[in-house]
Amino acid sequence: MINVNHTIFHPAVFVLLGIPGLERYHMWLSIPLCFIYASAVLGNSVLILVIVTERSLHEPMYMFLSMLAGTDILLSTTTVPKALAIFWFCARNITFDACVTQVFFVHVMFVGESAILLAMAFDRYVAICDPLRYSVILTLPVVGRMALAIVVRSFCIIFPVIFLLKRLPFCRTNVIPHSYCEHIGVARLACADITVNIWYGFSVPIVMVITDVLLIAVSYTLILRAIFRMPSQDARHKALSTCGSHLCVILMFYVPSFFTLLTHRFGRNIPRHIHIILANLYVVVPPMLNPIVYGVKTKQIREAVAHFFMGIKKCFSSSSLD
Repeated sequence: MINVNHTIFHPAVFVLLGIPGLERYHMWLSIPLCFIYASAVLGNSVLILVIVTERSLHEPMYMFLSMLAGTDILLSTTTVPKALAIFWFCARNITFDACVTQVFFVHVMFVGESAILLAMAFDRYVAICDPLRYSVILTLPVVGRMALAIVVRSFCIIFPVIFLLKRLPFCRTNVIPHSYCEHIGVARLACADITVNIWYGFSVPIVMVITDVLLIAVSYTLILRAIFRMPSQDARHKALSTCGSHLCVILMFYVPSFFTLLTHRFGRNIPRHIHIILANLYVVVPPMLNPIVYGVKTKQIREAVAHFFMGIKKCFSSSSLD
């Protein structure tokens, strides 16, 4: 029997390199990243405030939209501030527990956002295919239970990842060539078999997301069939406009995510820094664009946002007069 003498190393900290190969451009790359992140947080925060304060928007469609906005804020905030700290202050160290926490929240937000988009597709299906029973089917308690189910499902799917990482011994290096921690990237630093991590990390979340995509596709097949059966052209146009913003958000979420996944899995000839730039853009660009899409395409939100800012302007005017 051969004795292999390993010194098991559980690192107190990991070292995040940011974007390896582009260190000299970190400061320049941080400028658009910071701008996009600030726009995403501001836009989604305004959207949540408007939906909460405007009683006319207390409907299932807008409640799901506020959940989507909250998820976008959490997703970008989990990753971008640390990336900016690396670019600006060379603050590359992250504790092991903080790294695992970041892994958990990144993946929970991804799975959760997919489930929210599925819930929004179901909302549009009921609104268009069974409008007379819309208020009966999607009551506030039902929406609350759906929100709870989304949270519980996302938590249960990703929670085992914590134990899959914590069971691994790390005796090689503590350097992560990325700007934030992600499951497989951390697992590859271990000096142990990570087959379970690879299978679980790729298969379980991806299967759930693909299931969501298929159910969304079924919903919109039924929705489009119902729309094109409407006798009035105005009714068809109105129904299509209510679904247009949701379809744009779906495409902005799933197309970059699957593109990033496929390039990471099969694009072995693509430079590593391209993978990392795409990963950073994925967590900020869709969150920035979602409020813009809904603001442009949804008349009720445009009017509510205008009313919200008019109210703020009046408050400032009255306070300055006092």
